[in-house]
Formats: sequence, C-alpha cells, structure tokens
Amino acid sequence: MFGVTILGNNSALPVYDRHPTAQVVTLNDQLFLIDCGEGTQIQLSRYRIRRSRINHIFISHLHGDHYFGLTGLITSFGLMNREADLHLHAPEPLKQIIDLQLAAADTRLPYTLHFHPLQNEGMIVDEEKFSVECFQVYHRIQCWGFIIREKKKARRINKETIHQHDIPTVFYENLKDGEDYINPAGEITQNEAVTIANTPARSYAFCGDTIYNENIADCVKDISLVYHETTYLKDLEDRAASRFHSTTIQAGNIATLANAKRLLIGHFSSKYETLDEFLAETKEVFPDTELALEGVTFIIS
Repeated sequence: MFGVTILGNNSALPVYDRHPTAQVVTLNDQLFLIDCGEGTQIQLSRYRIRRSRINHIFISHLHGDHYFGLTGLITSFGLMNREADLHLHAPEPLKQIIDLQLAAADTRLPYTLHFHPLQNEGMIVDEEKFSVECFQVYHRIQCWGFIIREKKKARRINKETIHQHDIPTVFYENLKDGEDYINPAGEITQNEAVTIANTPARSYAFCGDTIYNENIADCVKDISLVYHETTYLKDLEDRAASRFHSTTIQAGNIATLANAKRLLIGHFSSKYETLDEFLAETKEVFPDTELALEGVTFIIS
C-alpha cells in the first residue's frame, strides 16, 4: 500500500479542529512522517498509526507550525523504550534546538537519533524499495519539498507460465530485470515467456510552504500525487505573495504544469472556517483535486 494520511492541514493557528501540518506516508512496511506540528502525537494516537514503524522524519522548514511537536515525539519514543534508529532530515539549525531541549531536561534517548541536515537538492534516502529526494521551495525562510518514490523491477514473474520452464528461483531477480534465461545446455528462455511488464512506479511529492513559483513544477514532473499548499483563496493573491504563500489557482497551475496525476491541497489559513471554496476554486484549474482532510488516507495509484 502507498498512501498519505493527513494529521494536520491548517496553517499556523490550530482552529476549527484543524491542526498544524503533519502527514504520514505509508509505503508497504515503511512509515514516513513529514512535518510535525503541535499536536502530532495526539493525531497519531487518534488515527491509530503505529509510530514505532516511523524510521524517517522529514521537516520542511523551521516555522513552528511545522516542527513544534517534534521534540515531544522524540522524547515519547524514548519513554516507549524505542531501540530502532531514527533518522531526522531537516534544516541544519534544528539540531541545535533539539540538542538544547534534550540537554535542558537531561534526557537520554535509548535509541540512536541520526540527524541529516538538508543542504542540497537531490537524493537524501536511497533504499532497495524506495527513495526520497528533496528540492527547494520558495518561502520566507529556507524551505524544502520532498518526493518519495517507490522502486519497482521492470517486470514481474508470470506465475501462470514460470513453472512450465525449468528456471532456478535464484535467477528470478534477473528475470525481473528483463534478462533471458540460458540453461546449461545453451537453450534460451525468452524473458517475455515467463514475465509480464510491471505497473509503473508510484510517487508522492510534498511541496512545503511556498510562494507561487513555476520552477516547482519542474521538480515534481509526472508525480502520481502532489501536495501543494493553498493558504488563501484566489481573491487574496496579493496577501499570499506578501506572506510567501500560495492560492488555490496557483496550486492548480503548478499541478497542471507538472503533468501531475492528482493534486492534494492543504495548509489552510485560520481565517477560513469552511473549506468547500478551496476545492471548488482549485478544480477550476485542475479537476483531479482533493482536500487534505484530517484523518483521511489518500491512496496513491
């Protein structure tokens, strides 16, 4: 399963039972936490997310509504006797903040916390079944976006035909890479006879707080699901620009330029009690848009 669960969808002030930014991305047995606003722990418990499976945390920038819940979560992991390593990917100054808070409380973690400063665009995690990239977005302070991609072999074993051929199982991974099989007698089994083309690999892009900038579309080309902030409705475009945020129409434009399959919008200003207009306005530009509603898991296909 590949999906994103929304824990918080509001901007700086938590109101109307909407919380600051936090998301959990599930990719098979992996959980990734993106941003950790105030209240994230409560939301993890509310939606019964197994926090013990979170091994990577990504923080987009150092405005409080995106990381004020982090030290509490890190400490709670310790209180729960976590032993597995935890990897934190964030702007470099965050390490000093966390170190100071832990030192002030004389907190000793029972697990290893690895801090990975975000310094350059590109790959930041590269594992067998997934990768994570970061890219710059354009906010009042340094801010990052993230792309999580699943990795798939080019082909899948055809269970209906594979047993008709005497191919050792140790060669199956080679088959998935598209190789033909040659037995000791020199006889060739064509790859297409025992495999089928795999489905395309899926991807998720998180665009952190940002002013409208079409360079972002180049970073998230052809992504399966793009999350883009829509702090304001279209009539407040000037206010959005002055505060380095985006509007509904601008998020739709980015998704269109990027040739994204689907768009998820969030980071709603606390001045809005209801969200229906956000969806209606964005759909004017990009019809396949959904609201990032808290507690909902959006399956990436």
